[in-house]
Amino acid sequence: MQSSILILAAGLGTRMKSKKPKVLQKICKKSMILYILEKAFKISDDVSVVLSYEKELIEKEILEHFPKTKILEQDLNKFPGTAGALKNYKPQTKQTLILCGDMPLIREQSLKKLIDTNYDFNVAIFDAKDPKNYGRVVLKEDSLEKIVEFKDASEEERNISLCNAGVYAINSDLLMQILPLIDNKNEAKEYYLTDAIKLAREKGVLIHPVFVDEFEFMGVNDKFELSKAEELMQDELKKYWMKQGVIFHLPHTIYIDPDVCFEGECEIYENVRIEGKSLIVNSIIKSSCVIEESEVFNSDIGPLAHLRPKNIIKNSHIGNFVECKNAKLNKIKAGHLSYLGDCEIDEGTNIGCGVITCNYDGIKKHKSIIGKNVFIGSNSELIAPVNIEDDVIIAAGSCVDKKVEKGALFINRATSKIIKDYFYKKFQ
Repeated sequence: MQSSILILAAGLGTRMKSKKPKVLQKICKKSMILYILEKAFKISDDVSVVLSYEKELIEKEILEHFPKTKILEQDLNKFPGTAGALKNYKPQTKQTLILCGDMPLIREQSLKKLIDTNYDFNVAIFDAKDPKNYGRVVLKEDSLEKIVEFKDASEEERNISLCNAGVYAINSDLLMQILPLIDNKNEAKEYYLTDAIKLAREKGVLIHPVFVDEFEFMGVNDKFELSKAEELMQDELKKYWMKQGVIFHLPHTIYIDPDVCFEGECEIYENVRIEGKSLIVNSIIKSSCVIEESEVFNSDIGPLAHLRPKNIIKNSHIGNFVECKNAKLNKIKAGHLSYLGDCEIDEGTNIGCGVITCNYDGIKKHKSIIGKNVFIGSNSELIAPVNIEDDVIIAAGSCVDKKVEKGALFINRATSKIIKDYFYKKFQ
């Protein structure tokens, strides 16, 4: 069934203890509202978000990634609460799915489970290990009798472990009939969407409970829950890639962003962090490497290497304490302790220990072009822009500041000088 989707994201999020709005808090480096919108647009073309606190900031983030999103504003002073969020809402389809903006772990198939039924009113519920401040659910036979907000619950009701997930799929006509009837006669003086259940029952509507996974529908309200959500998301990501054939050594120590992609036979060792839209193909990433927005093909990286953004590395060995940035490397070896930035290096080239591409002059970045079968000795500096042609040897300790033609040996060192017995003259 085609549904309109409404996401509630107007709350202040005070428990986050942050100036940043709750729905813009990052999980795996991505705002949590974006995870929900991604799932929403997979099942509907009519998606709206209700905002209030920091509306312009959140709206900008949403529309940058999902420009078809409709933005509504809630007046928290006149109409506080979950039902108050729907004051200006007009669904475009026969069914409305209402979601919360702080549920980043929610799955597409679970949302489909809520909307693909013949009932006019579906409510997502779960049996909580620790019910905390969730609204309590009272069932009668196969239907949901009522939901009691924690603030208004009796001691007996607070002992109930069945909880309201805060997600509803409602017939749109029924929703529009019920909303004007909801009042704020409760302890918090708020308009509760849960009151719609009582009003629908009075109209003879069966309230259908849909059991869902507690962790998938967990609300993220503070920094601890934020960390738990990220941990759960990491578990799911790595489980998926391991089923695709990737080997993770000590996976609980490894971090990968949701946009990272693996192909072929890949092996990732402990304490590795891979970020952004990185692509790893038939490669080994050894212990304690950091890879950002880079592509690695048929190579081994690390241990303790750092690939900063915009690298394309093919058929190469990048060893320990090597840092690369915006580097195109093809069939090369850089064993250790080097910086390769803003450069292109071709096949057969060996980068010695301590080699640095000096790419920044304080104002602009400059490029180093290094050809095939070049041997660059240890502790050499390449002052960009510089071009080193094929079959060149750069002697250890050289400072290369000019083009080196094919087949040459380049040596650039200060003249050595020895002053006999200088130590004794200096310190006696």
